[in-house]
Amino acid sequence: MISFSVMALVFGVVFLAELPDKTALAGLVLGTRYRASYVFAGVAAAFAVHVALAVAAGSVLTLLPQQIVHAVTGVLFLGGAAVLLMKKDEDEEAVRDPENQSFWKVSGAGFMLILVAEFGDLTQIMTANLAARYDDPVSVGVGAVLALWAVAGLGIVGGKALMKRVPLSLITKVAALLMVGLGVWSLYEAVAG
Repeated sequence: MISFSVMALVFGVVFLAELPDKTALAGLVLGTRYRASYVFAGVAAAFAVHVALAVAAGSVLTLLPQQIVHAVTGVLFLGGAAVLLMKKDEDEEAVRDPENQSFWKVSGAGFMLILVAEFGDLTQIMTANLAARYDDPVSVGVGAVLALWAVAGLGIVGGKALMKRVPLSLITKVAALLMVGLGVWSLYEAVAG
């Protein structure tokens, strides 16, 4: 059974953390060059693979005692917040042009770009943390994959307009603030439990 509150929390945290990421910019670049639906198909498949790996890793952490899990996830959330606040603006990555506009070439390019760029990325680590924290892999997985797909869709279709209206620095600060809150709450539960 899906917990909509867990799914919504995961969606919000992952969405805000992924917006200022290099992969959102890469999606924007691919979306401006190629058919958006083809790009989205490849990017969405790659994000689904990453979420599945992250949820599996987080589910293994649930086998540990709850106090340890809360302490570890709290520290990792605080570390993630620090990484968000300290990272410099990233340039758009150079994207190799597929030879033509065929579905397999374009979606394959999007898939490979995201698969490589997102491996071990902050949002993948956050998803594993959230899976461990809430011991609800389905809700966490659905929330994370929907958030990543939403960011990919925004980046591919409407990225330019969003970036003109909402500064990335503000999005980054809001995501970091949410992560600090989750980190402090997890550490409190580790000490209080």
